Amino acid sequence: MKDQNPEPPANERYIGIGELARESGCKPETVRYYEHIGLLPSAPRNEGNQRRYTTTAIRRLTFIRHARDFGFSVEAVRELLQMADQPAMPCDEVDTLAKRHLAEVEARLARLTAVRDELQRMIQQCAGGNIGHCHIIDVLSDHRLCKHSGPHGGADVIG
Repeated sequence: MKDQNPEPPANERYIGIGELARESGCKPETVRYYEHIGLLPSAPRNEGNQRRYTTTAIRRLTFIRHARDFGFSVEAVRELLQMADQPAMPCDEVDTLAKRHLAEVEARLARLTAVRDELQRMIQQCAGGNIGHCHIIDVLSDHRLCKHSGPHGGADVIG
């Protein structure tokens, strides 16, 4: 059976999923996932039905992983990739997306700071002893004992 891969572009070579994963700092399962959801183009397969990537996939996958490390959502990464694929395009939209993400991060940080402060206050006010007299349990059971009356958003922020 003949290899299904076309010749790689000039100055390129085909690599397997393991090498792609190593070079980009991802796991092979993550590579497959990103390919499945369309962030990474489907790779051609060889005679043994193994995915064969060009080395340009390393840069794209590294971009995806790094953007995800910065907390960009999968949909935001998809938008960023679409913009990155148009190098002559002005970067205004990228700036707007990054600024929106920064605002979300700052809001998350403010909520996390409030959660941290409330946890510190609960712990400092706990005198120890037994659970029946535990201030932490009391505060978690009665939101009115919290310093701030609004929701803390910890589970939403922490994940």
